[in-house]
Amino acid sequence: MKALISVFDKSGIIELGKNLISAGIELVSTGGTAKSLLDSGLPVRQISELTGFPEILDGRVKTLHPSVHGGILARRDKPEHTSQLDHHQISTIDIIIVNLYPFQETISKPEVTFDEAIENIDIGGPTLLRAAAKNHEFVIVLSDPNDYDWVAKKITDNTITKENRRWLASKAFQHVALYDTIIAQWLRSGEEKFTEEKTLGFKKVSDLRYGENPHQQAALYSNVPSDGGLVGAEQLHGKELSFNNILDANAAWTTVTDFAEPTVTIIKHTNPCGLASDPYQPEAYKKANAGDPVSAYGGIVGFNRTVTAETANEMRSVFYEIVIAPDYEPEALELLKKKRDLRILKLPLPTIKETIEHLQIRKVSGGILLQTEDNLIEDTSLWALQTKRKPSQTEQEDIGFAWKAVKHIKSNAIVLVKNKALVGMGAGQPNRVTSVHLALRAAGEAVPGSVLASDAFFPFPDGIELAAAQGVTVVIQPGGSIRDSEVIDSANEANIAMLFTGVRHFQH
Repeated sequence: MKALISVFDKSGIIELGKNLISAGIELVSTGGTAKSLLDSGLPVRQISELTGFPEILDGRVKTLHPSVHGGILARRDKPEHTSQLDHHQISTIDIIIVNLYPFQETISKPEVTFDEAIENIDIGGPTLLRAAAKNHEFVIVLSDPNDYDWVAKKITDNTITKENRRWLASKAFQHVALYDTIIAQWLRSGEEKFTEEKTLGFKKVSDLRYGENPHQQAALYSNVPSDGGLVGAEQLHGKELSFNNILDANAAWTTVTDFAEPTVTIIKHTNPCGLASDPYQPEAYKKANAGDPVSAYGGIVGFNRTVTAETANEMRSVFYEIVIAPDYEPEALELLKKKRDLRILKLPLPTIKETIEHLQIRKVSGGILLQTEDNLIEDTSLWALQTKRKPSQTEQEDIGFAWKAVKHIKSNAIVLVKNKALVGMGAGQPNRVTSVHLALRAAGEAVPGSVLASDAFFPFPDGIELAAAQGVTVVIQPGGSIRDSEVIDSANEANIAMLFTGVRHFQH
């Protein structure tokens, strides 16, 4: 038997080589891999001895040769194949061990040049993997160093099964598919997001205990190439994250990092039930918690600043599942860790940068929906006052906060804001007036003087009439209904201010 080894990542390769030689397998290798094996005292033939042709073009062509691919692709159960091998003096290759040039790592370097990236596109490696995977009935293909030990043992014991071979082949094809996906995304440079053909790359981070419910299986994957985000958070304390924990923590992080001022959010079932901005972090937390203290129990708390010891002390009396923040003061971390099961996550604030691919994915029956993120930077000077009454200076500050808050809540979304704090929220209702009713009920005595934001237009005046009757003084909404004039008349009659943004923020 013969094994061809050509790897960039040399991890575990010496031990694997020793195990294969002990099993009576001849080693053939290329370039740097051959040198590593020879330097370790292992007998190995250079690929040029097998092909009778030197490596050329700075190593671009090493294994692309009939003596290699004929030996891999020949079916051993077809006499015409074995006859052709004999005629051309080609020997079979029974094991392929390959991992690829580090293209992803290369393009992640800030100073990388186009030519450097191109030279790190592997051609021979994927070709070897695909050939071996296609003929896996006769050829064992290894693309992951994590498989070296158990496969070597099975080779030595002669116990490798058809199922083992098929699984390794599947893994090799998937590895090449991911590699090609990264290259295709990089070459597009993000300019054309919705191509006629589409592959997306992900790599498993961990298995999860279960999905949304105990009878559902689940796992967490990261984008490849990684664009940061929640998946890269460092867990400092607490139990393992669940599927629902991750969804809620992501909602907390994307909400709180949308605000420039020191801000705190409390998330329940992916919706902010508490949200507030204040220069003094403990006060921001208290205002967020006061928005809906009943729902806050068991929620997820997100911060866009380092958590202080004083804030951590304020949180002691409430049970939370997760806290996520850019960092923690040592004393704050010590206080929070006293809660045995509290999951504490640390994640650097996102930076403004171009990414290779930044799309939201929604699975539907038979396919997926893709869209760009709702991260529009809005020009507030384009917001148009529609009513006789103008907002006060204090109301102006709450208007901007409310409009940013409403886009993080499930449609139909209504928020009530006062003093840069969420005081009432209605989410996910089949009609907008019901969301208004729920927001008003949640806000209670805090309604008078509050600002109402709606993620989409009001189709009828009823929502405005209900809000005005309870004391709402300003409404901000996209506008665009065929009954806008009726809605504006209703606002004028109630002497409340209304602005149209011209932008909708549905989140289904």
